[in-house]
Amino acid sequence: MSDTDVTQPPSEDEELPPETRLDEDDRLKPEFVSSVLDHVEEGQDEEARDLVRPLHPADIADLFELTPSDRRAALAAALGELVTAEVLAELNDYVRDDLIGALAPEQVAEIATQLDTDDAVAIIEDMEEEDQQAVLEALDPEDRAAIEDALSYPEESAGRLMQRDLVAVPEYMTVGQVIDYLREHSDLTTDFWEIFIVDEQHKPIGTCQLSWILRCPRGIPLSDVMKREQTLIPVDMDQEEVALRFQKYALISAAVVDGNGRLVGMITVDDVVHIIQEEAGEDILRLSGAGEGDINEPIRDSYKSRVRWLVANLGTALVASTIIAFFEGAIEQMVALAVLMPIVASIGGNAGTQTMAVSVRALAMNQLTQSNTWRIVWREIRVAVLNGFTIAMLIGLGVGIVFGNHQLGLVVACAMLINIVVAGCAGVMVPVLLERFDQDPAVASSVFVTMITDSMGFFAFLGLAVASGMVGL
Repeated sequence: MSDTDVTQPPSEDEELPPETRLDEDDRLKPEFVSSVLDHVEEGQDEEARDLVRPLHPADIADLFELTPSDRRAALAAALGELVTAEVLAELNDYVRDDLIGALAPEQVAEIATQLDTDDAVAIIEDMEEEDQQAVLEALDPEDRAAIEDALSYPEESAGRLMQRDLVAVPEYMTVGQVIDYLREHSDLTTDFWEIFIVDEQHKPIGTCQLSWILRCPRGIPLSDVMKREQTLIPVDMDQEEVALRFQKYALISAAVVDGNGRLVGMITVDDVVHIIQEEAGEDILRLSGAGEGDINEPIRDSYKSRVRWLVANLGTALVASTIIAFFEGAIEQMVALAVLMPIVASIGGNAGTQTMAVSVRALAMNQLTQSNTWRIVWREIRVAVLNGFTIAMLIGLGVGIVFGNHQLGLVVACAMLINIVVAGCAGVMVPVLLERFDQDPAVASSVFVTMITDSMGFFAFLGLAVASGMVGL
């Protein structure tokens, strides 16, 4: 075999083809992650950087999330300048905390200056107060003032979410003057879709899309082409409400105003998409009592967030068991009652969960309000009645055939209908009542709905069995 036939390994500077790094779902391959970590462990930092350099910042963030927590600091040290601001912005909160803890305040400050204000705040806000102050002191005065201002607003508010970098001009300018202004000031932000028009008090009075400016003659005043109707976001508005406004009005960006109506920032749709995803996942996890449900969350935090709801469920289960104990004599007389009880309670619980999920989502999306509460309740009752009759007929016929006892079949059918209707009412009323008392329906609804459906299922079934004369107490 000649020397020309020998396959040479790729040089260190040669980029590996994407298929060696990512699978068909654009996820990092396990063997790639292992290769990078092996190089780091063996002190071959340059080789590790060569493997990671071609990756997108989001993929580098995934690499850190796939790395065991006790090895992330070493990986960060090995990758060096590859751990950019874009990488930190893509990281899971818990993983980012691990990484920030391994960096010097000066490094964190340098990274923060490369980010939009909202992303910089997201990095700094979760740091210990001492480390937070060290980072702020390392920032230049302008960046420090912007971040400290953002930190003064409540968590998960528009003030934390907004960007300070925007383009605002007075209404007396012409289209040509605006174009010249944008070209002459290189310090302006480069990422924007519309220009905000403000009055002499810096209050927003309209917006003008870039496409309009590019297509209008230079001499046209902005006041003639700007759109005066706009959606203004109060600086203290909750981020979930901000996301709902973006979704309802199909916004790309929106002005944020302070208590005096002055323009202080803007929120863009890319930040809102993240919030929508975060809030949706949060509500789903709260429904199950799983806390934040993050696989990177410390074990102790996961334990504390989950165990309290398990304890609450234990308490509600005792209510159902008390009802069973009351009918202990009836159960002893007919074993079939013990066999069928869990079916009645289980189906009722599932029916309640279905309605509860729909109701919690409707509340979160502002689709269920005081204006239409009773209409929605009546709707869910009708759905529950239809479901109840269907399931009741099936279970009644089945029990009558299997146990050869038509009276038992009728009793279980009636109990099933009652429990499903009750479950439908509970599934919508419990979240609504919790919302009225300023409690998060996503957190507490499942505990109460489960208690109601279990207790009513057992009580209706066993109570009807006694009332029909099949068994006595």
